[in-house]
Amino acid sequence: MSRPTHLAVTVARRPVAIPQAHDFALSTVTLPDLAEGQIHVRNHYLSVDPAMRGWLSDAKGYADRIEIGDVMRAFAVGVVVRSRAPAFHEGDRVMGLFGWQEQAIVAPDAVMLRINADAPRLSPYLGVLGLNGITAYFGTTDVCRVQRGDTVIVSTAAGAVGSCVGQITKRLGGRTIGIAGGREKQRQCIDEFGYDAAIDYRSEADLDAAIARCCPNGVDVYFDNTSGGISDSVLRHIRIGARIAICGTAAIESWNPWPLGERPNRHLLIKRATMRGFLATDYRDRYAEAVETLSAWVDDGSLRYREDVLDGIEAAPGSIAHLYAGKNTGKLLIRLSAAED
Repeated sequence: MSRPTHLAVTVARRPVAIPQAHDFALSTVTLPDLAEGQIHVRNHYLSVDPAMRGWLSDAKGYADRIEIGDVMRAFAVGVVVRSRAPAFHEGDRVMGLFGWQEQAIVAPDAVMLRINADAPRLSPYLGVLGLNGITAYFGTTDVCRVQRGDTVIVSTAAGAVGSCVGQITKRLGGRTIGIAGGREKQRQCIDEFGYDAAIDYRSEADLDAAIARCCPNGVDVYFDNTSGGISDSVLRHIRIGARIAICGTAAIESWNPWPLGERPNRHLLIKRATMRGFLATDYRDRYAEAVETLSAWVDDGSLRYREDVLDGIEAAPGSIAHLYAGKNTGKLLIRLSAAED
């Protein structure tokens, strides 16, 4: 009897800078046998995230490098179709590192969230109720310790993380300024995500002057998703005791050679500011707390989100380049044929 097969996206070559479609291959692969202690998940949605560029890079990062021929590492949501692990059963809905593939055989520790059976949709658990929302929640409340009256600047403010940061900050009583690329994303920041002001960095001849207009008394908190020139400009405006969260470095195209830029040391010293990097996985034992709170806010309409959905696994290879070009208008997802919602 022939063994079942499915489609998967594998790494064809090591990308140079931003991964392109030709760096991947769409392959028909044989599903491994289900071993004792494993679960078989049929994926419904695949996530596309800026972190994928780092996972594919030769530069040392926080996660093991993906090797040539490997299935592309990715978060996904799906349904358990078979289980040989006592804690999981057929029909369980789960989110985890299941890869860019239609089906996955994984160990239970690949599961990052158990999704309630009554949840109306699965896709938000890759965005606002997944690691994007969790990152925003702990970055805002724990890392930045946003307080009422704080002036908070967020880069990639219309993105899946940034849009949540802005809305959570407003709930905490902060004043929000978003930095985004393009007039439409600038509009989204204000009209959809409730920012008090927004800056389109692409149309500003002088970003420093734009920040000064929006933050005449300086910046208390900077939620940094970009690094690079945007961060250089924001740091010139921080106030005494400012808190800076390093969540992403999307503006840096390559870390080989190591990029050179302005040094933040003097700003941090004279303003007695704190700069801290963090990952959502630092809070894995508190995910349930964040998801419960975020779910309540989504349900009552006070936390809004956008999704940009591409159909079919065939769309996955070009999706990282699509993301870095700023073409998406919400959390970027790949919907597979199994998706029910």
